Amino acid sequence: MKFNTIIVAAAGVAAIGGTAHSCTTLATSTIGIAIIKRVLLGGIKNGLAIFKNKDSFLSNYLIEQAMPSELKSINNTLMKIAPGLVAKEKEYIAQAAAYTVNISEPILINAVNNLNSNDVQRIMQGPSGTATQVLKEKSATQLAAAIMPKVDEKLNEFGMVKSLNMALQGNNMLGSLFGGTSKASSTTGISQLASEQLVNGLFFIIEHYEKQNSAQIKKAAGQ
Repeated sequence: MKFNTIIVAAAGVAAIGGTAHSCTTLATSTIGIAIIKRVLLGGIKNGLAIFKNKDSFLSNYLIEQAMPSELKSINNTLMKIAPGLVAKEKEYIAQAAAYTVNISEPILINAVNNLNSNDVQRIMQGPSGTATQVLKEKSATQLAAAIMPKVDEKLNEFGMVKSLNMALQGNNMLGSLFGGTSKASSTTGISQLASEQLVNGLFFIIEHYEKQNSAQIKKAAGQ
């Protein structure tokens, strides 16, 4: 009789313990996703604030690091034949960046709000920077497609692409980079490279912010 009582009691403790563990996991997940969202939204806010400010954009080393190698090659050539054009190109890309903020913001916020339990588990188990990687996977393609026409519009409005084509006329560089020699190909290619820099630069800034605040995510994960 005593033996049976012990078994029943032990089973009850196990059940309670299992329930408690389940509740703890649920609570951690709920708290965790709130913290992850807060960190990512902070990074997005920080990145878009830099995009809105031309001086901040031009002086940000992460945005400079995000410049595609093809655009670097163009600029290296321009420095030899028309150095002043490089500064103008960067300034106009900065102005195009500010023009894309209102398009980028809702796409990124929507991606953050659509994080699911699997995303949270992956982020909590992964190294610092995983949250930004997940965000990038969910939104980068849409973001690039959305801002590319706006960047193209702005660069052509400023006459930037035309100036680049004139400066590099006879060089064959644009044609070799973009798989063709037509002006239309060059125009699209330069805008595409600028858009790529904006997207990658923005995620670099978000990732940097996440790493600065990684302690919050680790605490939520119980680390």
